[in-house]
Amino acid sequence: MSTKEQHNEAVEAAKEVVSAEQSEQAFEETANEETQEDARYAELVKQAEENQQRYLRAQADFDNFRRRTLKEKEELGQYASMKLIGQLLPVVDNFERAVAAASVNGDFESLAKGVDMIFRQLEQTLEQEGLKAMNVVGEPFNPDFHQAIMQVESDEHEEGIIVEEVQKGYILKDKVLRPAMVKVSG
Repeated sequence: MSTKEQHNEAVEAAKEVVSAEQSEQAFEETANEETQEDARYAELVKQAEENQQRYLRAQADFDNFRRRTLKEKEELGQYASMKLIGQLLPVVDNFERAVAAASVNGDFESLAKGVDMIFRQLEQTLEQEGLKAMNVVGEPFNPDFHQAIMQVESDEHEEGIIVEEVQKGYILKDKVLRPAMVKVSG
C-alpha cells in the first residue's frame, strides 16, 4: 500500500472516529433534551394539577358564600320587622291597660282620652320609622301620590285640584306606601 493510500485510510478512520464521537455527542444532547423536556412536562403537569385544585377550592368557596348570603337574606326578610314591632309593644301594652281600666270603671271619657294618648304614641313611633301622612286637600292632583275615585264640580277650586280626602295616603321615607284616595274638582 502506498503512503497516499495509508494516509487516506488514516484520514477516513479519523473521520469515522470523529463522526462516532459526534453521533455519541448528538445522542447525549438528544437524551439531555428529552430529560429536560420530561422535567418541563412534569413541571407543567404539576402546575395544571395545582391550578385545578385552586379552581375547585375557589368554586367551593363561592358556593359556600352564595348559600351563606342566601340564608342571611332569608333571615333578614324574616326578622326585618323585629325592630318596629319592638317599638310598638309599649303601644299594645297601653291599649291593654286602657281597655282593662274602661271595663273596670266604665268611664268612657277617660277611655277616649287614653286612646287619644295611645294614638299619638303610635303616630310618634311610626314617624320615627319614616312614615308621614300626606296632606292633600287643596293640592293639584298627582297620579303618583293620589288615587282619584270621584270628580266633583266645585266653584271654590280650579280644575284638577283635590277637594276632599276620602282615605289618607302615606309616604314611607321617600316612597309612596299608600296613595291617598281623593275627590278631584272637574
